[in-house]
Amino acid sequence: MFVELGVIEGFYGPRWTWPERTALMQRLAGAGYRFYLYAPKSDAHLRRRWQTPHPEAEARALAGFAENCRQSGVRFGVGLSPFEVFNRFDDDARRALADKLQALDAMGVEELAVLFDDMHPQQPNLAATQADILHWMAERTGARQISLCPTYYSDDPVLDRVFGARPERYLETLGARLDPSIRVFWTGEEVCAREISPGHLQSVAERLGRAPVLWDNYPVNDGDRMSRHLHLRGFTGRPAANAEWLAGHAINPALQPTLTAIPALTLACSYAEGARYQYGQAFMDAARTVLGEALARQVQADLLVLQDAGLGRIGEHKRAALLATYGGFDHPAAREIERWLRGEYQVTDEMVATQ
Repeated sequence: MFVELGVIEGFYGPRWTWPERTALMQRLAGAGYRFYLYAPKSDAHLRRRWQTPHPEAEARALAGFAENCRQSGVRFGVGLSPFEVFNRFDDDARRALADKLQALDAMGVEELAVLFDDMHPQQPNLAATQADILHWMAERTGARQISLCPTYYSDDPVLDRVFGARPERYLETLGARLDPSIRVFWTGEEVCAREISPGHLQSVAERLGRAPVLWDNYPVNDGDRMSRHLHLRGFTGRPAANAEWLAGHAINPALQPTLTAIPALTLACSYAEGARYQYGQAFMDAARTVLGEALARQVQADLLVLQDAGLGRIGEHKRAALLATYGGFDHPAAREIERWLRGEYQVTDEMVATQ
């Protein structure tokens, strides 16, 4: 079954280089991925300092990446988090938001994703207010697709503990108020869902009055705990039958741009093969494509250490041996494994709190 695949670059932690981002986008475009949303938490000009324009060099880089996406048949978008604007959507906020939309249009944004996640609402009519803001923005952007990440983007009770109890019938009210053309992101029964089933997605689609776009938090590995592990294995727990209840399926990638391509390719394979999909075989096929035969076999041999044990359970002797092993490969993925082993991808609680 077919569903539109995409990438939402929405992780905490160190930011990718533009060549890394472009290489991943182009590889996945060849596998059928059709949209790419730039929304790294480390880009403050899209989050806590969203009113401040991007520096000229960054704006040029974004525009260049947008053109590369177009040439690859990929819809380029930006995830804008106008921080807690729904708590005070006054004239100053409107002026700043209009200026930001104009700047994003100049960069070639084709999809505008408005991200209201990870914010503390103080607005009693949250769903209606957010829908009104989305419609106001839709009238002032040149983007041909508008998307929304709700404040409560999962049934996971952790969101209620961190951001306060969700308003009654929040999702139903939001879906009823939003224009049908606006797509809505959803992560599943949990923020980082182990499994996402057709039954759950059908329930969400009925509550929203539209099929959601799945924001899949695999293979993302940000945060203090997850950044100690490499997420490499093929996708599981996302049956191809989900396509019936989805408007799209986007992955939040891992901190390692080259290695991310391995699980990303297996997701395309799972939809293409349906009931015939084998996640272990799909991993090995994707690893060979991304890494070449020798490095793929080495990573396969080390999966239990790299993905399951993680940095916290690798002793110094084993770490030194792994560094020596991957130092013998001339490949960007091997450099990513070396950097991970040295702790260079560690995401701290401070990063999560301040980005």
